Amino acid sequence: MKLILTAAVDHLGIAGDVVEVKDGYGRNYLLPRGFAIKWTRGAEKQIEGITRARDARTVRDNEHAAALRTQIEALTVEVPARAASEGKLFGAVTAADIASAIKKAGGPAVDKRSVQIAKPIKTVGEHKVGVKLTEAVTAHLPVNVVVA
Repeated sequence: MKLILTAAVDHLGIAGDVVEVKDGYGRNYLLPRGFAIKWTRGAEKQIEGITRARDARTVRDNEHAAALRTQIEALTVEVPARAASEGKLFGAVTAADIASAIKKAGGPAVDKRSVQIAKPIKTVGEHKVGVKLTEAVTAHLPVNVVVA
């Protein structure tokens, strides 16, 4: 099955790549999760748009990553969550919640897969979170979980 990747998939490729995979893998995993679209001549025209969007999201080099790190670390990020009276959350704060909170605080758009949470955040208060920008550069920022 010939597919066009819309997101980076480990051991397969990055967004915009045209790949050939087994039918079951494409039909049962890649297509339902939105990681790929079926390849057609019409869809091939979308490759340029996909790669342009990917290039806008990716970090260009380590100097750019260092500039983003200082920008992210200067932010005060608050994540609202529902909590019980003793401060325990109903559920947990996810990487997607933190990525959207960084964006709301005025930071750059961060992919939720680059947010690194050491242990699940299940209490109100301040927690340390890492954002992996490149292999060499990781931003560490405090995330304040507040009652919504």
